[in-house]
Amino acid sequence: MRNYLFKVAVLLILGLVIQACSVGPNYRKPEPINTVSSFRYGAEQTDSIINLKWWELFNDPILDTLVVKALANNKNVLIAASRVEQARENVKFKKADNKPSINYNGAANRTNMLLGVPTNPASTFSVTGNASWEIDFWGKYRRSNEAAKADLLSSFYGKRAVQIAVITEVATNYFNLLDYRTQLGIAEKTYASRDSILQIIQARFDQGYTHVIDVNQAQIQKAIAQSAVPQLKRFVAFTENNLSVLLGESPKSIETYANLKEYDLPKKVPNGIPSDILLRRPDVLQAEQNYRSQNAYIGVAQAMRFPSISLTGLLGTGSTELSTLLDNGLGWGISAGITGPLFQFGKNARRVDIEREKAKQSLLTYEYTVLTSLQDVSNSLVEIETLVDELQAKEDRMRAANNASYLSSRRYIEGVTSYLEVIENQRQEFDAELSYSENFQSLLNAHVSLYKSLGGGWISQSEIDKYAQQLADEQEVDVSTINKDSLFYNGQIVDLVLSKEEEQARKDAKKAQRRLERQQKKEDRQNK
Repeated sequence: MRNYLFKVAVLLILGLVIQACSVGPNYRKPEPINTVSSFRYGAEQTDSIINLKWWELFNDPILDTLVVKALANNKNVLIAASRVEQARENVKFKKADNKPSINYNGAANRTNMLLGVPTNPASTFSVTGNASWEIDFWGKYRRSNEAAKADLLSSFYGKRAVQIAVITEVATNYFNLLDYRTQLGIAEKTYASRDSILQIIQARFDQGYTHVIDVNQAQIQKAIAQSAVPQLKRFVAFTENNLSVLLGESPKSIETYANLKEYDLPKKVPNGIPSDILLRRPDVLQAEQNYRSQNAYIGVAQAMRFPSISLTGLLGTGSTELSTLLDNGLGWGISAGITGPLFQFGKNARRVDIEREKAKQSLLTYEYTVLTSLQDVSNSLVEIETLVDELQAKEDRMRAANNASYLSSRRYIEGVTSYLEVIENQRQEFDAELSYSENFQSLLNAHVSLYKSLGGGWISQSEIDKYAQQLADEQEVDVSTINKDSLFYNGQIVDLVLSKEEEQARKDAKKAQRRLERQQKKEDRQNK
């Protein structure tokens, strides 16, 4: 018996040693694809702006408040946060696969096996406990755990990407709302102006100084401006509804801070950005972790081609009387077993091939994500640069159109020119003002697109160093003993970031509310 126990012990120790081996390819970070060293338009090289709360650069307390609300209440953000927790629990679940399984069983039986023969029924009672453990010779569970950890990181970066997308949608819809309200003001002002002109022309017609066609033309111009008002009101309502849903609320009216013409563009735009900064974009990091996860599943599939070895132990007692169940001695048993595939007709080999192709697809998705991130930034920088020039030209056009409209109206009233000249100049003035508003809104949204394409919110190396120092202080060890690369994979850095975000969200909400209150008091004083 001792010899048998010794062999089992040797097998157990051997299993623990061999567990360090895993079949399947080890993960290698994808090779960087050929990219430009920096983008066109500008030479300033900085990544500090990416970590700022970039929406605060617009100096709009209402926008700040909307963003804080969206990050706290948006349903997609909450879903993404739940996925992070789900992935974290999945890591714990996968870790348990490689641990021994301990179970218990209690049974009570009463039988009379000989039918038709007068015998006394027999009773049996038993209590047993058993433990089983599958030795992870081939690293199947280790690879599965590796994939689960990568999935956790992927979900974390996915949450980051969702947050950035939501902030972008809030800012874009907010600026669209500003634009529609500005255009609505232009339409209402134009309608009032054309109504005044119509009254003047009607009076001139009543006195016989002009023809009825001038009255009809003035009525047409008034109707054109009038018809734009309900259309723009509809756009305002639709955009308010979009914003409400982003905030996790029922559709309602949304307050805006200022007229679009009074809005300040951000003073600082990060130009000449090194392209490797984009490798820290959440969607790029998420794609990389998806590739890492799929690479680990190749090892899982390969391990399934080899036999599995398990150890089982049994300990229990039994009796014919319940009262003496615990008085009897304990019975035990130890066994080792091996189970493996014999004839699967290529099924296991095909499983490996399938996982390899999935990994290939994940790698290509990663590379495509990197390329599209470069495209996004380049497009945004070009858009900002060209829209600035376009806005200046449209501002000049609007100024000239305003002056021409005013002069032509005066000339008509004084009888120097025909009403056709007034109509043309009014049309150009109306179009120029609407076009300027649309262009200004496009420029604001181009800034939003740029900050989104830069992937604001990534965790910088300085932040990782800070978290590592924090852990070292808590554990009272030197920071050099902290494995910074492993911080992600045991979930510590995710916990720290999430707790930091919750604390910061509360501070942001209070800060935005104070700014809003100060602005409201300022406006109240001005109104008085």
